Amino acid sequence: MTIETERREADCLGSVSHAVEERSSFKMPEPVKKAVSAFAKKPKTQEAEEGSSVVFTAETEKPDAKVKWQCNSKDIASGNRYVIAADGNKHSLSIQAITKEDATVYAVIAGGSKVKFELKVVSKPEALAEAPAEAPAESAAEPQPAPAPEQTPAPPPAETPTVDQTAAPPPDAPPAEDGQPPDTRQDLTGLFTERPQSGEVTVGGNITFVAKVNAESLLKKPTIKWFKGKWMDLASKSGKHLQLKETYDRNSKVYTFEMQVIAAKANFAGGYRCEVSSRDKFDSCNFELTVHEACVTEGFDIRAAFRRTSEASKKRSGPQSSSTDGKEDSGELDFSALLKKRDSFLKNSNRTVQVSSSEPDVDVWDILSAAPASEYQKIAFQYGITDLRGMLKRLKKMKKEEKKSEAFLKKLDPAYQVTKGHKIKLAIEVANPDVDVKWLKNGQEIHPTGSKYIFESVGNMRYLTINHCSLSDDAAYSCVVGEEKCTTELFVKEPPIQIVKNLEDQMVMKGERVELECEVSEEGANVKWEKDGVELTRDESFKYRFKKDGCKHVLIINEATKEDCGHYKVKTNGGESVAELLVQEKELEVYQSIADLTVKAKDQAVFKCEVSDENVRGTWYKNGVEVKSDTRINITHIGRIHKLTIDEVKPEDEGDYTFVPDGHAFNLSAKLNFLEVKIDYVPRQDPPKIHLDCMGRTAESTIVVVAGNKLRLDVPITGDPAPTVIWTKGEKVVTEGDGRVHVETTKGHCVFTIEGAERQDEGVYSVVVRNPAGEDTADINVKVVDVPDPPLAVRVVSVGEESCIVQWDPPLYDGGQPIIGYVLERKKKKSYRWMRLNFDPYPETTYEAKRMIEGVAYEMRVYAVNGIGMSRHSLSSHPFVPVAPTSEPIGLCVDDISDTCISLKWRRPERIGSAELEGYGVEYCKEGTDEWLPATEGLTDRTALTIRGLTTGDKLQFRVRAHNMAGPSAPATLAQPVTIREIMQRPKIWLPRNLRQTLIRKVGDTVNLVIPFQGKPRPQVTWSKEGEPLKPPFASVRNSEVDTILFIRKTDRQHSGKYDLQVQIENVEDTASVMLQVVDLPGPPEALKIMDVWGFNVALEWKPPKDNGNCEISGYTIQKADKKTMEWFTVYEQYRRTNCVVSDLIMGNEYVFRVYAINLVGLSQDPCNTKDSAYIQKTGIAYKPPSHKDHDFSEAPKFTHPLVNRSVIAGYNATLSCSVRGIPKPKVTWYKNKMDISNEAKYRMLSKQGVLTLEIRKPCLFDGGVYTCKAVNASGEDIVECKLEVRPQIAKEEKKEAKKRED
Repeated sequence: MTIETERREADCLGSVSHAVEERSSFKMPEPVKKAVSAFAKKPKTQEAEEGSSVVFTAETEKPDAKVKWQCNSKDIASGNRYVIAADGNKHSLSIQAITKEDATVYAVIAGGSKVKFELKVVSKPEALAEAPAEAPAESAAEPQPAPAPEQTPAPPPAETPTVDQTAAPPPDAPPAEDGQPPDTRQDLTGLFTERPQSGEVTVGGNITFVAKVNAESLLKKPTIKWFKGKWMDLASKSGKHLQLKETYDRNSKVYTFEMQVIAAKANFAGGYRCEVSSRDKFDSCNFELTVHEACVTEGFDIRAAFRRTSEASKKRSGPQSSSTDGKEDSGELDFSALLKKRDSFLKNSNRTVQVSSSEPDVDVWDILSAAPASEYQKIAFQYGITDLRGMLKRLKKMKKEEKKSEAFLKKLDPAYQVTKGHKIKLAIEVANPDVDVKWLKNGQEIHPTGSKYIFESVGNMRYLTINHCSLSDDAAYSCVVGEEKCTTELFVKEPPIQIVKNLEDQMVMKGERVELECEVSEEGANVKWEKDGVELTRDESFKYRFKKDGCKHVLIINEATKEDCGHYKVKTNGGESVAELLVQEKELEVYQSIADLTVKAKDQAVFKCEVSDENVRGTWYKNGVEVKSDTRINITHIGRIHKLTIDEVKPEDEGDYTFVPDGHAFNLSAKLNFLEVKIDYVPRQDPPKIHLDCMGRTAESTIVVVAGNKLRLDVPITGDPAPTVIWTKGEKVVTEGDGRVHVETTKGHCVFTIEGAERQDEGVYSVVVRNPAGEDTADINVKVVDVPDPPLAVRVVSVGEESCIVQWDPPLYDGGQPIIGYVLERKKKKSYRWMRLNFDPYPETTYEAKRMIEGVAYEMRVYAVNGIGMSRHSLSSHPFVPVAPTSEPIGLCVDDISDTCISLKWRRPERIGSAELEGYGVEYCKEGTDEWLPATEGLTDRTALTIRGLTTGDKLQFRVRAHNMAGPSAPATLAQPVTIREIMQRPKIWLPRNLRQTLIRKVGDTVNLVIPFQGKPRPQVTWSKEGEPLKPPFASVRNSEVDTILFIRKTDRQHSGKYDLQVQIENVEDTASVMLQVVDLPGPPEALKIMDVWGFNVALEWKPPKDNGNCEISGYTIQKADKKTMEWFTVYEQYRRTNCVVSDLIMGNEYVFRVYAINLVGLSQDPCNTKDSAYIQKTGIAYKPPSHKDHDFSEAPKFTHPLVNRSVIAGYNATLSCSVRGIPKPKVTWYKNKMDISNEAKYRMLSKQGVLTLEIRKPCLFDGGVYTCKAVNASGEDIVECKLEVRPQIAKEEKKEAKKRED
């Protein structure tokens, strides 16, 4: 290798990341056979001045070839500055008014060929004249000044190409052609609307790769994965240097996925892959990341690299810090600055390193490998090596490869991956079974601690088991044996986060705070909240707040509104949970209304009411005028109770009093009646008198009291002397024996009080007043009203996909008031939170509950409501699951029909739902009626049914319905009624394919022939052999409605012949024939004779056997035996002639011979022996084997059968086959688009007897292209290629439409 060649190789490889250099061992370039070019003439690199024009021309082999021009890998279109012309096979690209920006790499593409060339732009001569005419001689060694900021930087030199830019060859060299097809990865044929593009970044810089997916046609949110290389999943590597982001645009329905690389390092360079999937759709894209070393500041002085280390460190800060002070010579020489900054030096100076062509070529690798390490920098400087670091790494790997490991028989794999919480076992195999090994983690020795690490030694195997892997175990592990070690890297992948405790449905009032809480399987996990499919975020109004507490995640909604109603979902990467939130307006309930009062003068009147909300204020009105507080009138509000107290009632206080709650559109009214007591002069003997207006038992005179309230009967009485008062209920005198009953008599009044009225207190109370002047009696009807009893027998009568219908019975006791309606609640079976379904009482006893989740178990309960309040809740209903009925069965048709029965068949419904299919119900009805009758009792689980016992001639319609927990589905009905009558069907024999040729059986075998046929009514079947009907001793025949069986238990030679089958219905018949050949062993050959004996040979001849076993004689077996031992040895097998020559006999021995006949069954039982023997005479002639020259059988590879262009469907395995011959066996290599695919796991290469097969496992659209097979041996090589087209799968609907069009 010459110095110039070595330098160019080092420069090209030097721009690639050092991490790539460490992972790939250096290999000398191998010669590659040049691909067939599509160009007859290729464009060449040209040089032009600014402002001028230039024309690049190319000629293609084919006149109709499509040509595409590119600039920096981007297509060029004709415009103001670019002119593209084509004339037959001649193509040209013209560039007008050239500027500095046009100095770059161009390419022309035709078919599978791509030619790159370069345009170099030089300044005008006037610009050169402005430069200084003279310069000091030493200026050649100084760096040129940096270009002005407004000038366009010159293109990078050809010696340092980047990933996207190919080094330009010298002008006189032929244009470079890579033979690769144009880059078509940006064709948007998959899920991507924008693919990540390959990019370049400087060490320490940031770069972002963007992928976009249109979700408008997707049923599920797409899932994206980022990989480095083939297998490294980057999801677990997010952190300081790598961030993965995801956004969604609701207007355009486009997902944007970003992978951001922060503070890039050299080892980040390499190939990356982006994969996106959504249910059964998949797409992927590859891209590259190139990491360049950081550029030094402009004006770098090459001499700074040769200064002492102390000065060199200062030099890196800028050109103004240069110094030539001789006092700084105490430092050591350091060439690393020159080696690291070679690119910047070449870019910012006009100096080039030249090597005299008169010097002989020197292989620097040999010099470096033989030199000590201390001489490396000196050799690098002497031979102009600019990338010493990369060469030393390759040299180190070359030395390692040459040295075979003595300690390890099997080393660790380069990397392992394990799921968090699982265990992994690292295994190595050592050469010495008694040697001790050390395990290291990130360079630190691992010591056995508890059950975390387990060390095992079994023979030559050494194992390290890591239990319960965590993220801290993601590290580099090494195994050390003596002075050798092997290293691997362990990646710990986090498992998916599961939801341990699901969300629960909630029902709140407007303005209340809502907390939706769930619990996940791991602390610190990230979750995503959604409302009706839309992701929730922290907005400016702080409507939603997200709280984390260990494994608990809480969504907090402050002051819930009606807009917050909906389904809320929490999602993790391992599951999701849904809950429903209902927000209702607050409705004020009246627990106790104000009642009418009748008071006397100077007494106190108290109006009292109780409402549900203690924060509600209100206003009292009298006859529509607001009541104000004064010395006699007191208005109070304590909690939920509002009171209006009037002291010393006066006649003017009489009127209608109303309480109006603030903010609510209703009021409570009551009347105050003033009782004026007139005192008249009466005699001293005044009979008692009861003064009541509500006496009697009419509805108007009934006193109603709410259960639990105080019942106070204040009865005005008169009489002189003061009368005695007796209270009775029925015939029982009411006394104060019960602690709840109080009887009080004052002057002019008798008061009867019951504390906490109960249901049994209801009835007619009588008050009797007596004095000497007489007595008076009054009846008071008291009615105690209460909340009703709970409803009875709550049951779910039917369920739907998201709903159910609930029924219940009214309560036995309505509380004395009519039932206004009912309130329903539901809950999930595994939850403890009940959610109210209606706030306004529902008047009916049947209710349809909606907005439920299919497949989730629920329970229901009901409250009864009357004018007093709400009852206790009923017993819960049995758990039920909302499910929808299945879709109707499909493909209902008549399979068979006769005079009294019919056979139907159908297929399962397309949609089953979350409930299991219980069976099918089949019904039928006569034409002209609507009465459907079940064909069977109960349901059938089969998809076919035979209905028997029908009346001949009836015209019936049939239908089938599928049943599940939700009930029957929609019926599948026949297109038209069916007449129950057997249909005449012509007889037809369906002779199996194997019986259409002669059936051969051995003697003693069993023959069992099953031949199906059709025909209605049942046909008559007849078997005969050569015109004679078969009889039972000879053969057995069994017939059914659909087939016939011919059975021979033990065959004999006489069973051979032609068997005729006849199927007949009235005058119509069908026939078929079966040939049966019964074969046996042949007899022995005849007349075996020794025809001649000469030398060591004997000629034999015989005749075929008389009995050939009823089949052709396939050959003979000839055996010989020495008469001394009589041990038989086979000379020929399957010999087809009736004469042969037995050779290589031993002289001096006497031989006898025998022959066996062979047919299809085997050898004949007896042989035919020779009557005479053959004696081999002894001779003195010495045998000299003839000499011959070995023939050269070597042959260059040649494909005897080429590859054929194929078109396959995506998702189905495809194979490409060809055949090759060549001696010695050629080495076969497969290529796709000129890239070697030998090590790709997607492909499988097979070779058998010269037939080469390439199997492509489940190809996708991106597997299409040109596939090449190359065969090479020592005599030459050969190539064959083909094109593979991968077509997308056709949807079922399209197939059905195509089939309909064909029909």
